[in-house]
Amino acid sequence: MHFIGIGTATPATRYTKADCLQAFEASDWFARLDTRAHFVARTVLKRDNGIEARRLAVDSLPEVFAIDPDTLSRRFLAHAPALAAQAGARALAQAGLAAQQIDAVVVSTCTGYVCPGLSGHVAEHLGLRADVRAYDLVGQGCAAALPNLQLARSLLRADAAEHVLSVCVEVSSAAIYLDNDPGVIISACLFGDGAGAAVLSRQPGAGRRVTWKDSTSLLDPGQRSALMFEQRAGMLRNVLTRAVPALAADYAQRVLDTVLARAGLRPADIGTWVMHAGGRDVLQALQRQLALQPEDLRYSAAMLREYGNLSSAFVYFVLQAALADDAPPGWWWMSSFGAGFSCHGALLEVQ
Repeated sequence: MHFIGIGTATPATRYTKADCLQAFEASDWFARLDTRAHFVARTVLKRDNGIEARRLAVDSLPEVFAIDPDTLSRRFLAHAPALAAQAGARALAQAGLAAQQIDAVVVSTCTGYVCPGLSGHVAEHLGLRADVRAYDLVGQGCAAALPNLQLARSLLRADAAEHVLSVCVEVSSAAIYLDNDPGVIISACLFGDGAGAAVLSRQPGAGRRVTWKDSTSLLDPGQRSALMFEQRAGMLRNVLTRAVPALAADYAQRVLDTVLARAGLRPADIGTWVMHAGGRDVLQALQRQLALQPEDLRYSAAMLREYGNLSSAFVYFVLQAALADDAPPGWWWMSSFGAGFSCHGALLEVQ
């Protein structure tokens, strides 16, 4: 499987963490929450937490604090299809393909629910064929990009498609929830809105050759409660625990070791790291566990600083940044992790 086009999209408006803190302190929610919640929010948004800004699908930050099921559902439906289609169109343009050449589309999200699924909206926006194979993947959280790409690879290998459009889209501002739990407050300070897309093909494209060579996954339902969404008052409430950085690092090491052993490679053979970044603490845990230097995670750190945690869409942004920077050819490693607790890794060969 070859990546022949990458596209990303975010809402137009950029909000800094200082903007977010000011809006929170001016909101009705500030008075509803206790002093510990105030302390957590101020600590996260004032210190260097690895994030400087986020893009959110609201015209003004006070809109974020209108938190009820109907408002959030409308926000998701208004923005998720548009962002997904915009990223998909950009991936198609880079691939040099017309929409009618796409044989299958796979769309992942966890921040909202629509039925019929987002795949139909993407097909409509882009003008995909009526006989396109359309798949919607939900509930995989931040880890979803690699399972999405694994399905694309299966379709290509089974001769069910020549070209597959892979899309991950998250409108985290449509899954906002606030209460006094520190994990909930931290989540509200980390996530941004955006979409990433890739066009995958059985044949390489005209630009740099990015080839998916092998991948593996780990799923441990016993750690499900460490990181998950739960339903509360008709809304999604993010459960985020202190165990996440250590879990992410441990599982990332295990999937890396498995794939490298099969390929007869060592970690030192990896020249470019395309890693999901849950936050600054997660990146630091990955760096320690994998014995990396800060420079090795520079693309992940740069995307986190500018966009925040984009959940499933994040690794598309990192891959795009590495390619735009003309990172050296050779072996690249892509990895995502999240709800489940799950972790996925893929070995890429880039020429």
